[in-house]
Amino acid sequence: MTGDDATRLDAYQYVTLRCVPRVEREEFVNVGVVLHCPMRDFLGIRTVVDEPRLRALHDAVDVAAVQAALAALDRICRGEEQASFGVGVRATAYGTREARDDLGTRFGLIKAPRSTVIQPSPVHGGMTSDPSETLERLLESLVR
Repeated sequence: MTGDDATRLDAYQYVTLRCVPRVEREEFVNVGVVLHCPMRDFLGIRTVVDEPRLRALHDAVDVAAVQAALAALDRICRGEEQASFGVGVRATAYGTREARDDLGTRFGLIKAPRSTVIQPSPVHGGMTSDPSETLERLLESLVR
């Protein structure tokens, strides 16, 4: 990273990952953060599973399944696991286009709303000169 890169601020988006042990109750514990900074070619995830906090919401929560779901999201961020939607031709309002497997597509998959045990928050944004450091700061302030 050059000196100019270290001081340049670039836009990023992030979502907080929430564990919702009983979806019908809509109670959750934050378990991770995913940050995407396109100008820095960065997509990162950090997670922390606090088992006692999860069990306070639902004592029968399957902690191993929560950890496995978060591990799968980590592999998707790193490009080591294909998302179930696959890559190929996708329909759009204007016809079809070739689907890509890039950081933006992966972040789009992760930030898409869903009603499962692991859910993303709404998307938030900011400016950063160091996406890795910002990801750690967000993890500390939102999850730990």
